[in-house]
Amino acid sequence: MKLHSDSFPDQGVIPEHNAFARIDPESHVTLAGNVNPHLAWSEVPDGVRSFAVVCCDPDVPSKPDDVNQEGREVPADLPRVDFYHWVLVDIAAEIRSIAAGDYSSGITPRGKAGPLALDGTRQGVNDYTQWFAADRDMSGDYFGYDGPCPPWNDALVHRYVFTVYALDVAELGVEGRFTGQQALEAMQGHILAQASITGTYTLNPRLHAL
Repeated sequence: MKLHSDSFPDQGVIPEHNAFARIDPESHVTLAGNVNPHLAWSEVPDGVRSFAVVCCDPDVPSKPDDVNQEGREVPADLPRVDFYHWVLVDIAAEIRSIAAGDYSSGITPRGKAGPLALDGTRQGVNDYTQWFAADRDMSGDYFGYDGPCPPWNDALVHRYVFTVYALDVAELGVEGRFTGQQALEAMQGHILAQASITGTYTLNPRLHAL
């Protein structure tokens, strides 16, 4: 399989239009466009019954001690963990692309509704669900796509890996409110092919200027 995006090139910078937040000189960050990027795939193997899309940031700090703290920077050598930004399953076998903005356009406080989505697809909850759990104004179940918002003081530029999976099942074996990890576990043994592209993003002005 091959995967590409008209929104950004592989290994290129994700536009603010597709991010959850952008740099603000006064307050460090402010909300951004949060539009899901365009994705298109080709060279699909025989026997495909559905597709799934997962976007994961593998560069999230494993400890929150320095995150978004004035006068401090999250060290680049700090161990990192996965953060899921999008989990989309049950994409029909005949589909070969997703248009920008089809699944997200703008910020939805407390999260978008789900799991049912466009054209019979289903979306899992992304990890903003956990991130905002203690925030009185933003807590909720964040279904679908919510874009990059790395710590504004992180010394590491974050990577966002978008992967399309070709599956041999029409409906993935997850029910109700499911996570990225649960979707990936359900895919095991059903993946015929997969393809990925990676975009980068930072809210650290020092890195943004490089």
